[in-house]
Amino acid sequence: MNGLYRPRHGRVIGGVCAGLAQRFGMAPWTVRLLALLSCLLPGPQFVVYLVLWVMLPDEDHHVARAH
Repeated sequence: MNGLYRPRHGRVIGGVCAGLAQRFGMAPWTVRLLALLSCLLPGPQFVVYLVLWVMLPDEDHHVARAH
């Protein structure tokens, strides 16, 4: 499956980091660590996470749209 979506399995909070990791071929813990470290920098990281959580479809909806 291509595209960016929140997977059903492997979520910790909303599945955003797991979805990004899956899309870009990275380990989920790597993306989570980078997300946590980015929170040490000034910027809207938390807001971006929330927006992605709301905007990214669940895996179930992504699969349904693909068929």
